[in-house]
Amino acid sequence: MTFSDYLLNGVLVALVLVQIRGRRLTTSMLLRPILIVGVVAATYLHTLPTQGHDVILALVGTAAGTLLGTCCGLATSVFRDNDGHVIVKAGILAALLWVAGVGSRLAFSLYSEHGGGPAVARFSIANHITSTQAWVACLVLMAVTEVVSRTGVLAWRRNSLQRSDAAVPVPAPAPQPGLPRSIMGLDGRWS
Repeated sequence: MTFSDYLLNGVLVALVLVQIRGRRLTTSMLLRPILIVGVVAATYLHTLPTQGHDVILALVGTAAGTLLGTCCGLATSVFRDNDGHVIVKAGILAALLWVAGVGSRLAFSLYSEHGGGPAVARFSIANHITSTQAWVACLVLMAVTEVVSRTGVLAWRRNSLQRSDAAVPVPAPAPQPGLPRSIMGLDGRWS
């Protein structure tokens, strides 16, 4: 792993850890992690291997990322503060899930580069995984789907909160004493 690999993993962890104290949930805050994994995907994901069980490995990574990201998004609080701003606050479970996803990819990379390469090669041969690019695709797709699914859940929850706020009916004004009701409309508003 290169310094930039460690840096990217650190940035992804920091994105969630800073949310433990709560931050405004803006569109740019939602798009930032997607931009980061987009750069990662463009840098590392050159092809999607389709021989042997390479596709199955990629699907396992995709499913793991989707599960972790969705659970992380659901374990994150989305609410309005006193000023009416939408706030996102990651709880301990959300942070643990996020770190588990990033940490498992980092641990696998370190293991395969520092002594575990022969074991990974034997596993690959035994399970018809044809190339190292299949492992790269698995890990990158896991990262991408983790970020996209978490972002999608947070965006959906923010939009649901905004729709529920818009759906709250505004109470009609009470009729004023001494004024005839005939000049008020049926909905309680002045005609």
